[in-house]
Amino acid sequence: MRARRTAVGWLFLAPFAVVFLLYTAVPTVAALGFSLTDLRGSDLRHPLAVDFTGLENYVRLFQDDAFVRDILNTALFVAVGVPLTMGIGFALALALNSGVRRLRGAFRTVFFAPVVTNVVAVALIWQYAFHADGTVNRVLSAVGLAGPNWLDDPHLAMPVVIALGVWRNFGTAMVLFLAGLQAIPRDVYEAAALDGAGRWRQLRHITLPLLLPTTLMVSVLLTVFYLQVFDEPYLLTDGGPLGSTESVALYTYHQFGVGELGVSSAASFVMLALVALVSVVQFRLLRPRS
Repeated sequence: MRARRTAVGWLFLAPFAVVFLLYTAVPTVAALGFSLTDLRGSDLRHPLAVDFTGLENYVRLFQDDAFVRDILNTALFVAVGVPLTMGIGFALALALNSGVRRLRGAFRTVFFAPVVTNVVAVALIWQYAFHADGTVNRVLSAVGLAGPNWLDDPHLAMPVVIALGVWRNFGTAMVLFLAGLQAIPRDVYEAAALDGAGRWRQLRHITLPLLLPTTLMVSVLLTVFYLQVFDEPYLLTDGGPLGSTESVALYTYHQFGVGELGVSSAASFVMLALVALVSVVQFRLLRPRS
């Protein structure tokens, strides 16, 4: 009987296992192998010409000024984008949690809309808005200010790319924070109010501590997403101008596009290592203390 139940369990698990092996495990192992070779696109027809190079691709990456620059670009995206996204999402969640319940659903839908909006269409609108003759500069011109060429300026393109990332993702943070806020028992706030605690003291001593697991989850999710950021810089600037908005993921894509399969595979594993390292640090810093 037990063997039969085990067989039935494996039968139900088999479809997922096959998909996981074909589309995750095997490609990951293959990419790791590619990263240790000098594989190029032209070698695919002659696999025997590929040589094992060990960690040479990884050394080559960190000797490439463009790759080091892209790591710094990605770090900037994370360092600015994650706090902004979390701050806006948390503020909106607080407002919705204490606002009129009849309007909560409508506002939640409006604020969450950027998350489900087609990113290509959004990027085209943002390109037009931040063009030299676009909507933003027209608004600035109407108040007597001369607007810059946002996406062609190495110092201004990254803030625009970060702003698009924040705009696309604050809705996710808002929904998660709102769920965390609604899970906090109301009687805790009522007891604090009876003891004379105002809203700020309740926020500091009740809301934030009890919301720490949600904060950890939101922080890790956003950090992982921003470390792998690709859509925003690719669609807005393709990494330009002068590489000022190129991320590690976009660098990997560009290397793959020119046929450097070994280098692009190595870059993807460097990005994986960064994601794992930052996630571990966040879990250690933000995990609830017993």
